[in-house]
Amino acid sequence: MEFLARMEPDAISTLYREYSGYPTPISAFVTANDYMALLNGTSFTLIAEWSQSETFRGARLHYAQQWTLIQNYSKETDIEIQPPSPCSLLHGELLSSYSLSGDLKAVVRETSGQFAGQQFLEVWSNSSLKKIIHLTALNKHGRVYEDAQFGCLAWSTCESRLLYVAEGKRSIGESYTSASSPSAGESTARPLGSPSEKDRSMYWEDWGEGLTSKSVPVLCVADVAKGTVTVLQGVPSHVSPGQALWANDGECVFFVGWWHEPFRLGLRFCSNRRSALFCLDLEGNCECLSGDTSSVSSPRLSPDGRYLVYLEGQVFGPHSQCLTMQQYDLEMRNISLLVGVVNRPKKDEFAGLYEALPPRCWASDSQRVVFSSARRNWRDLFVVDRTTRRVTRISDPEKFGSWKLLTIQNNLMVVHCSHLNEAPRLAVAFLPLAGGEEEVSWDPLGESCLRGAIVNVLDIIPTPQEENPEYSGLDFGALLVTSNHLPSRTKVPLVVFIHGGPHSQFFAEWNVTTAVLVKLGFAVLMVNYRGSTGFGQDSILSLAGNIGSQDVKDVQRAVLTALADQTAEKLLTLDPDKVVVMGGSHGGFLACHLIGQYPDFYKACAVRNPVINAATLLGTSDIVDWRYSCVGLQYSYDQLPTPEALTTMLQKSPISYAPQIKSPVLLMLGGKDRRVSPHQGLELYRSLKSRGSPVRLLWFAEDAHSLARVDTQADCFLNVVLWFQQHLHLH
Repeated sequence: MEFLARMEPDAISTLYREYSGYPTPISAFVTANDYMALLNGTSFTLIAEWSQSETFRGARLHYAQQWTLIQNYSKETDIEIQPPSPCSLLHGELLSSYSLSGDLKAVVRETSGQFAGQQFLEVWSNSSLKKIIHLTALNKHGRVYEDAQFGCLAWSTCESRLLYVAEGKRSIGESYTSASSPSAGESTARPLGSPSEKDRSMYWEDWGEGLTSKSVPVLCVADVAKGTVTVLQGVPSHVSPGQALWANDGECVFFVGWWHEPFRLGLRFCSNRRSALFCLDLEGNCECLSGDTSSVSSPRLSPDGRYLVYLEGQVFGPHSQCLTMQQYDLEMRNISLLVGVVNRPKKDEFAGLYEALPPRCWASDSQRVVFSSARRNWRDLFVVDRTTRRVTRISDPEKFGSWKLLTIQNNLMVVHCSHLNEAPRLAVAFLPLAGGEEEVSWDPLGESCLRGAIVNVLDIIPTPQEENPEYSGLDFGALLVTSNHLPSRTKVPLVVFIHGGPHSQFFAEWNVTTAVLVKLGFAVLMVNYRGSTGFGQDSILSLAGNIGSQDVKDVQRAVLTALADQTAEKLLTLDPDKVVVMGGSHGGFLACHLIGQYPDFYKACAVRNPVINAATLLGTSDIVDWRYSCVGLQYSYDQLPTPEALTTMLQKSPISYAPQIKSPVLLMLGGKDRRVSPHQGLELYRSLKSRGSPVRLLWFAEDAHSLARVDTQADCFLNVVLWFQQHLHLH
């Protein structure tokens, strides 16, 4: 087989470096150039920010790129695209935001060198740096929040104030610069009983995986002209604020408040945390606008300032679920439903809302909202009309693959497009007038970068024995990716790739791991088992109480379906004797289940931070509620484990099948994982070692659950390929 000659370690690393180096767009901003009204059209400036992995230095680079776009007067949907400017590297930017006019850019920057670790707020004009505020020296608050969960950097309409979120001061007299080491000869003694002395060993809760430095957020306003910072008062003491934005021409702010009593639970990737929408004026008067028994996120204000849309879901239960879109009318002071929960979507129809709204999602008419969401194996683009509540799909998966909206401004939409065989790029289009959305015409920015792969979408129906009687009639999907460069009728090994969550999914979009495996000659099967997002709320709910059985059977059914689909027209043949499995988190849970429940089927297994024993994970995970919900048990904050609950968790865990495991297992664990303790993987490691089963463990001491460091990802990929090569005897 011709691909085997390229599977030496250096060649694998070189190929991974090439494919992982394709940049990904992460944000975009559009401004109309009033001073550049042309004879044939209107000029717009598009600024996109990108992220790119650089494996030589183990760095993730961020850079900006700028285009000039010209809208044709005679046909407003036509766009003339000028060549882009050279890329400019962005150094130390934690947050950035353009003012409404586009004339100013605010940046929260963390410096190195003499001021290492210090944070500054900078305001830039088109020509120079206009203002710099040394936030750390002001000592009004702790570190600024740059995460997607709490963080924000919002300009007021007058462009004189900036709203952001930071860590609050924890005790009287505590300085955020006092954490540094004392200078030589300086005494470290403090009067016994002083606030800083008696609290120095106090435990501070945080918000879990990916948010370990976040505990007590506060809302802050920077006055650009005066160079001052004010911490807003009046936020209810039982909630933690975030995702804030200005309203009523800067007279008040809206924010999401998450309940942190009686204690904090992990927030990242969890849309089921109790929260509400609040309005806070600058005098400290605060009002709860939404109900207080749901979860709320992504508040977005219309251009005319009258309507606010936000997402709402249930508390507890599935950590990610089908959400509703609510509309708050600031004049009428009432809330109405715009987009409801979709329980059983038809195959080609809107399947529900599953992800956050982009920062700018309103059309200029303040009548329509544009958003991205999962639809079966795809991520598509939709628009909802708030007057008719009609949802229309405006993306074409046959043209670009999966779509993600980055911004819409002046009705110009900027989207991130990619496919499993096409690296990410941008596309732009003007949103037509209401009622004509289906006529949208897309223009790509940049050339297509196609990689040699064939993508087959599988729609899979469970057998009668595998049906869920409470949620019968559900199907699920999978994506089979194979090379188009191998000789006809080549037999290729199959990698079964399982996503985590479990309530997430694989989109038909660029995936570096899949792309490189296919280039190396593997076929890759990416399975969206029942419980994945994009298939309706019933599919999500069907998995509760059925982990370790329904999801395991779905993956195995998908594998058997792919192996059986070997018609004469197929260019490649999947080798049933060379099947391996890999996954992370819940995907690792399923992979370990599969090699235990089907011990002679899979020839090797590679897992990242897998759940191995749900019973022992109960006391170490930041999302303890999910440990109950996933096995079908109700959760409450005062819940204590019972013998029956622990038995149920154990019975549904892969550790119960450890004695049957024959497949060689590669474990990759993050030493700082707060979601799935690395001791989970160690538990399986010791079990397999005690039985003489082949097992190898990679320990990444500074990594957390996602193993997201650039050098770690490269190391993991190389080891996975070599592991599969060794145990499939691909020499």
